[in-house]
Amino acid sequence: KWDGLKGYITNTDLDTERVINQYHGLWVVERAFRISKGTLEMRPMFHFTERRIEAHICICFIAYKVYKELERLIAINKIGMSVDHVLDIAKTITTIRIRMPENGTFFTKTLFLTDKHRTIMSLFDLSKDQF
Repeated sequence: KWDGLKGYITNTDLDTERVINQYHGLWVVERAFRISKGTLEMRPMFHFTERRIEAHICICFIAYKVYKELERLIAINKIGMSVDHVLDIAKTITTIRIRMPENGTFFTKTLFLTDKHRTIMSLFDLSKDQF
Protein backbone atom coordinates (compact mmCIF):
# COMPACT_ATOMS: atom_id res chain seq x y z
CA LYS A 1 0.00 0.00 0.00
CA TRP A 2 1.09 3.58 -0.72
CA ASP A 3 -1.37 5.24 1.64
CA GLY A 4 0.28 8.03 3.63
CA LEU A 5 3.50 8.28 1.63
CA LYS A 6 4.68 11.43 -0.10
CA GLY A 7 7.25 11.95 -2.80
CA TYR A 8 9.20 15.12 -3.53
CA ILE A 9 10.78 16.10 -6.82
CA THR A 10 12.94 19.21 -6.70
CA ASN A 11 15.18 21.22 -8.95
CA THR A 12 17.50 22.22 -6.12
CA ASP A 13 20.69 20.94 -4.57
CA LEU A 14 19.28 21.13 -1.03
CA ASP A 15 19.63 18.00 1.05
CA THR A 16 16.56 15.81 1.54
CA GLU A 17 16.00 16.76 5.18
CA ARG A 18 15.96 20.49 4.39
CA VAL A 19 13.46 20.06 1.53
CA ILE A 20 11.11 18.09 3.76
CA ASN A 21 11.41 20.65 6.59
CA GLN A 22 10.62 23.49 4.20
CA TYR A 23 7.58 21.60 2.90
CA HIS A 24 6.27 21.05 6.44
CA GLY A 25 6.41 24.81 7.02
CA LEU A 26 4.37 25.53 3.89
CA TRP A 27 1.15 25.82 5.90
CA VAL A 28 2.45 29.06 7.45
CA VAL A 29 2.72 30.69 4.02
CA GLU A 30 -0.66 29.31 2.94
CA ARG A 31 -2.28 30.69 6.11
CA ALA A 32 -0.70 34.09 5.49
CA PHE A 33 -2.26 34.17 2.01
CA ARG A 34 -5.66 33.16 3.44
CA ILE A 35 -5.49 35.94 6.03
CA SER A 36 -4.35 38.47 3.42
CA LYS A 37 -7.10 37.63 0.97
CA GLY A 38 -9.81 36.88 3.54
CA THR A 39 -9.72 38.98 6.70
CA LEU A 40 -7.55 41.78 5.32
CA GLU A 41 -9.38 41.72 1.96
CA MET A 42 -6.23 42.45 -0.04
CA ARG A 43 -6.77 42.46 -3.77
CA PRO A 44 -4.39 42.74 -6.69
CA MET A 45 -3.73 46.30 -7.77
CA PHE A 46 -2.41 47.20 -11.17
CA HIS A 47 0.41 49.68 -10.68
CA PHE A 48 2.77 50.62 -13.46
CA THR A 49 5.67 52.25 -11.64
CA GLU A 50 8.19 50.53 -9.44
CA ARG A 51 7.56 53.01 -6.62
CA ARG A 52 3.80 52.32 -6.54
CA ILE A 53 4.33 48.56 -6.69
CA GLU A 54 6.76 48.74 -3.76
CA ALA A 55 4.34 50.98 -1.82
CA HIS A 56 1.48 48.52 -2.39
CA ILE A 57 3.59 45.58 -1.22
CA CYS A 58 4.71 47.59 1.82
CA ILE A 59 1.11 48.46 2.78
CA CYS A 60 0.06 44.80 2.43
CA PHE A 61 2.99 43.69 4.58
CA ILE A 62 2.24 46.26 7.27
CA ALA A 63 -1.44 45.21 7.36
CA TYR A 64 -0.40 41.58 7.79
CA LYS A 65 2.13 42.52 10.49
CA VAL A 66 -0.53 44.45 12.43
CA TYR A 67 -2.84 41.41 12.15
CA LYS A 68 -0.12 39.09 13.50
CA GLU A 69 0.66 41.51 16.36
CA LEU A 70 -3.03 41.59 17.30
CA GLU A 71 -3.07 37.79 17.20
CA ARG A 72 -0.05 37.75 19.53
CA LEU A 73 -1.65 40.19 21.98
CA ILE A 74 -4.86 38.14 22.05
CA ALA A 75 -2.87 34.97 22.82
CA ILE A 76 -0.77 36.62 25.55
CA ASN A 77 -3.80 38.18 27.26
CA LYS A 78 -5.95 35.04 26.83
CA ILE A 79 -9.11 37.00 26.04
CA GLY A 80 -10.80 34.10 24.27
CA MET A 81 -11.64 35.91 21.03
CA SER A 82 -10.44 35.47 17.49
CA VAL A 83 -8.72 38.27 15.59
CA ASP A 84 -11.75 38.50 13.30
CA HIS A 85 -14.06 38.91 16.30
CA VAL A 86 -11.82 41.59 17.84
CA LEU A 87 -11.76 43.46 14.52
CA ASP A 88 -15.57 43.29 14.26
CA ILE A 89 -15.91 44.69 17.79
CA ALA A 90 -13.28 47.37 17.12
CA LYS A 91 -15.37 48.63 14.20
CA THR A 92 -18.08 49.58 16.70
CA ILE A 93 -15.78 51.71 18.88
CA THR A 94 -16.53 55.37 18.25
CA THR A 95 -14.29 58.39 18.61
CA ILE A 96 -15.84 61.84 18.70
CA ARG A 97 -14.06 65.13 18.10
CA ILE A 98 -15.67 68.33 19.29
CA ARG A 99 -14.54 71.87 18.58
CA MET A 100 -15.09 74.05 21.62
CA PRO A 101 -16.92 77.23 20.54
CA GLU A 102 -15.34 79.39 23.24
CA ASN A 103 -11.73 79.05 22.15
CA GLY A 104 -11.68 76.83 19.05
CA THR A 105 -9.72 74.03 20.70
CA PHE A 106 -10.62 70.44 19.98
CA PHE A 107 -11.67 67.79 22.47
CA THR A 108 -11.39 64.13 21.43
CA LYS A 109 -13.07 61.25 23.26
CA THR A 110 -13.04 57.55 22.38
CA LEU A 111 -16.11 55.73 23.67
CA PHE A 112 -15.59 52.25 25.09
CA LEU A 113 -19.24 51.51 25.80
CA THR A 114 -19.38 47.74 26.26
CA ASP A 115 -17.41 45.14 28.19
CA LYS A 116 -16.04 43.85 24.89
CA HIS A 117 -14.81 47.35 24.01
CA ARG A 118 -13.04 47.53 27.36
CA THR A 119 -11.52 44.08 26.79
CA ILE A 120 -10.05 45.28 23.51
CA MET A 121 -8.84 48.45 25.23
CA SER A 122 -6.97 46.26 27.74
CA LEU A 123 -5.04 44.58 24.91
CA PHE A 124 -3.30 47.85 24.18
CA ASP A 125 -2.58 48.87 27.78
CA LEU A 126 -4.79 51.94 27.51
CA SER A 127 -6.34 53.51 30.55
CA LYS A 128 -9.81 55.01 30.58
CA ASP A 129 -8.27 58.34 31.60
CA GLN A 130 -6.49 58.60 28.26
CA PHE A 131 -9.79 58.48 26.44
